[in-house]
Amino acid sequence: MSDAGQASDLSSIEKAAVLLMSLGEKDAAQILKHMGPKEVQKIGSMMANMSNVQRHQVEKVLDDFLVLVGDQTGLGLGADGYIRNMLRQALGDEKAGSLIDRILLGGNTTGLDTLKWMESRAVADVIRYEHPQIQAIVISYLESDQAAGILANFDERVRLDILLRVAALETVQPAALMELNNILERQFSGNQATQSTTIGGVRTAANIMNFIDSSVEAELMESIRDADEDLANTIQDLMFVFDNLIDVDDRGIQVILREVESETLILALKGADPDMQEKVFKNMSSRAADMLKDDLEAQGPVRVSEVEVAQKEILAVARRLADSGEIVLGGGGEQMV
Repeated sequence: MSDAGQASDLSSIEKAAVLLMSLGEKDAAQILKHMGPKEVQKIGSMMANMSNVQRHQVEKVLDDFLVLVGDQTGLGLGADGYIRNMLRQALGDEKAGSLIDRILLGGNTTGLDTLKWMESRAVADVIRYEHPQIQAIVISYLESDQAAGILANFDERVRLDILLRVAALETVQPAALMELNNILERQFSGNQATQSTTIGGVRTAANIMNFIDSSVEAELMESIRDADEDLANTIQDLMFVFDNLIDVDDRGIQVILREVESETLILALKGADPDMQEKVFKNMSSRAADMLKDDLEAQGPVRVSEVEVAQKEILAVARRLADSGEIVLGGGGEQMV
């Protein structure tokens, strides 16, 4: 965003960026150190792209924030996660330096956690010549979308081997994690694990497959089927695709829609099943649904790849909301109890 619009038109990310830019470095650091890599990346990039923010817009954002937290006893921020590369990218080395120092002071980021802040290609380069089992543990530890991006940097044979190992993982013993952290600490710093950790598994493999580019996904799935047909069927059943959102209850759909930009929703629905489109329409106000229908009709031809990117973005929102307990995913991607 090169020019900030009216305060009421700002997205949640834009409001967060304005709020943090209004604080001093020390206070901003205390907030950012509780965020994960994805949140920091989005906010940092937005901060870098903002300009011409009006005084009344800042005042409106601050007023909205005070109203939002006025009846709360705390912000409910999560535990770990420390800002690294994205602040440098957003603010530059000089401006970000002191902020990063404050956030990382006394931190306990492990070698594995450090990988979360790196580009997928860089992580692939770090683990490229390690044992395949080490590669599988790293892939399993990271978020599924980042893991999918890392796999894209390997050839087909290596991708298949790693994903099969991910699906076979259940727990990782201390010795294995110690070995992995020792490898990573040659470039980073970290602590050694002291307890066995549940990691990987068929569901992790399915989640990674959800984020792999569709042109690679079909080929990889066929290779998995050739190696183990039962495993391929299980992964296929667990994969959660956009049209599976039709099994989410109405309240859940409404929660998802509040988190999705209209442009993304239009693209995603362009390639959706008519029943899925109707599911969305009925969970909007009549006026909003009519506007969305008009936008869909006015939308010209779009690339299938653009539709897939938009649908995966919405799926990522749905998984995040499900992980936080705000919604329950139905269908193949999540079991109902």
